[in-house]
Amino acid sequence: MAAIRQETAMSPPPFVPVVLAALLAGCASASHVMISDPRPPIAVEQVRIYVQPPQTRYVEIALLDASTGEFTYGAQNRDNTLMNRLRAEAAKLGANGVLLQERGQVPSGSGVGIGVGGGGRHVGGGVSVGINAPKERARAVAIWVPDAPGG
Repeated sequence: MAAIRQETAMSPPPFVPVVLAALLAGCASASHVMISDPRPPIAVEQVRIYVQPPQTRYVEIALLDASTGEFTYGAQNRDNTLMNRLRAEAAKLGANGVLLQERGQVPSGSGVGIGVGGGGRHVGGGVSVGINAPKERARAVAIWVPDAPGG
C-alpha cells in the first residue's frame, strides 16, 4: 500500500514577523534628551511647529532629534513625516511647541551590482540597481508656551 503524503500550507517561521517589524521600526526614528521636567502628555494636534522662537515666554523641555525612513518617498511626504515625528515626540513630553533648530538631508546609499556565473555549458548573469530616497533629519527643542492658544 502506498503511503499517503499530506501537504500543508507553508507558513513563515515565527521570527519573520518580529524581524519585519524591527526592520520597519528602524526605518525612521525620533528621540529626545530631557533638559527640564516633562509635563503631562497632550494630544499631538495641540503641538505647534515654530521656525522662530515665540514672541512670548516659553520653557524648554527637551532636545528632539527625528529622521524619516528609507522608504519615505516624495519631498512633501518626507516633510510631513518628519514634522509628525517631532510633534508626536513633543506631545509625549507635554510640550505644546516644537522650535526647529536645524534640518537637512542625510545621504543614503545607492549602488549597482553585476553578477555572472556559470557551470558546464550554462551561463547566467544579472544586474541589480538599488536607489534609496534621501532621508530627512531635523533637530528641535520641545517647548511649553503658556500663552499659546489652547495652552
